[in-house]
Amino acid sequence: MAEKKLLAIDLFAGCGGVTEGLRQAGFNVVAALEIDELAVNSYKLNHTKVKLTASDIRDVDGQLWMRELGIRRGELDLLVGCPPCQGFSTLRTRNGAHWNRDPRNNLVGEMLRLVLEMLPKAVMMENVPRLSEKRIFKEFVNSLFKNGYQVKWDFVNVQDYAVPQRRRRLVLTAGQGFEIPSPRKAQIMRTVRDAIYHLKPAGTSGDPLHDLPETRAPVVLDRIRKVPKDGGSRLDLPDNMQLACHLRCNGFKDVYGRMAWNDVAPTITGGCFNPSKGRYLHPSMDRNITMREAALLQTFPERYKFDLKAGKQGVALMIGNALPPELVRRQAVVIQRTLLANAKRGPNDNPGNQDQARKGIN
Repeated sequence: MAEKKLLAIDLFAGCGGVTEGLRQAGFNVVAALEIDELAVNSYKLNHTKVKLTASDIRDVDGQLWMRELGIRRGELDLLVGCPPCQGFSTLRTRNGAHWNRDPRNNLVGEMLRLVLEMLPKAVMMENVPRLSEKRIFKEFVNSLFKNGYQVKWDFVNVQDYAVPQRRRRLVLTAGQGFEIPSPRKAQIMRTVRDAIYHLKPAGTSGDPLHDLPETRAPVVLDRIRKVPKDGGSRLDLPDNMQLACHLRCNGFKDVYGRMAWNDVAPTITGGCFNPSKGRYLHPSMDRNITMREAALLQTFPERYKFDLKAGKQGVALMIGNALPPELVRRQAVVIQRTLLANAKRGPNDNPGNQDQARKGIN
């Protein structure tokens, strides 16, 4: 008889990147929570069997939610949450020079509240590295320790885990009385070529996401054509073809840059639909990458669906905000193995649990 799938809940689910990774790893995602209408619509297009709650996390009672799902406190195998990270972004805080009072920062505390109300066997949280410097993160970690969790967190670059993209994230895992190991790094780096080279020509592929039209002013098109293929940038252009603001600034060097076939992509952000936002030009075509290409660089499946009613900008925001499913899958496989191993022995069989539970971070 096949082993029963472990149960998971996905908080701040977005368009479903985390759920997709959990599903691929073998988890049964029984419920998810998301407030954004466009993301909710996209999630439902791909995960029809998940009970999705379209609500603000601050309005959710964890114990009531568990009763509705038929799960007792302490029975849930995994609770995953990726609180919106814009409030902790170094760019939004002027490279860290100013404290950002974005109300979304409080959502980390809301996730902690649900953890304590539900008491899952394992917890996973992902965010931007800068979160580690904030008091709310230290409170999150210390509260987990005090409630019997062994907590481990680190900074990872997703390119080390078969995601064809540079993207540094903070990943935290916690087990109720046991430590969850980190996944092994991939032996081979996946490149832009691996992810998107096989696609049919954009505009005539029959894939609505790949065929979204692109309209550029003649002067912009001319600038794009002059950027050298396969990794060129605006720095390769003569001064008379560069914007005045770029000549006055020594930063933002990836603007109007091309991706390179045999390298990973830059971080896919919510601005990936526009070459003025970063290195988002196709390696060899005189255009921006399409939203299907962006999704593949984030490791979404090729047939993954997105609500297109808000156009490219809406889709780009969903894709850019997502955690790459492949990174989630690799971490979830390790969590699953650890949960199954610990289910076969009692909590007293885990050495050092009591000492570990008293530890925290200052």
